[in-house]
Amino acid sequence: MIARRALLSRPPLAVAFIVLAVVLDQIIKLAVEAYLPLQEPVALLPVLALYRTYNLGVAFSMFSGMEREWIIGMRVIIVAFVLWLWRRSTPDRTFAHLGYALIIAGAIGNLIDGFAYGHVIDYVLFHTQSWSFAVFNLADSFITVGAASVVLDELLGSKKKDQ
Repeated sequence: MIARRALLSRPPLAVAFIVLAVVLDQIIKLAVEAYLPLQEPVALLPVLALYRTYNLGVAFSMFSGMEREWIIGMRVIIVAFVLWLWRRSTPDRTFAHLGYALIIAGAIGNLIDGFAYGHVIDYVLFHTQSWSFAVFNLADSFITVGAASVVLDELLGSKKKDQ
């Protein structure tokens, strides 16, 4: 049986996908900066609001006390590591290739924020009356969905090997 090559295992398509995702992330962040009030919730649903805030750290504000250059350097190292993992993936690993592309796109989107503003622009808030989740952005969603895709690919890939 011939393994099918994943669409995003082709470098030109992967680069186009990443560029499109980063552009979408940055356009949304520009709109958030222009039109959304700072730290004032704009309710969309009872559990979902738009809420512009700035994250000086990484995911969930971890390392927010660290120097900007350290955070940017850490993000660059993570991107390099994910690229290294991606290059080692076989062309038939569809979910892995999608996941790596999403992780890279999200990391680049947040890197741009770090270079341009010195912080990441976050704007999505899930909450209830007594609880709220960390405020995040599209780039963070790309990273999360990408990581889940890589894990899913590993789980599905190990099942294929067992058969």
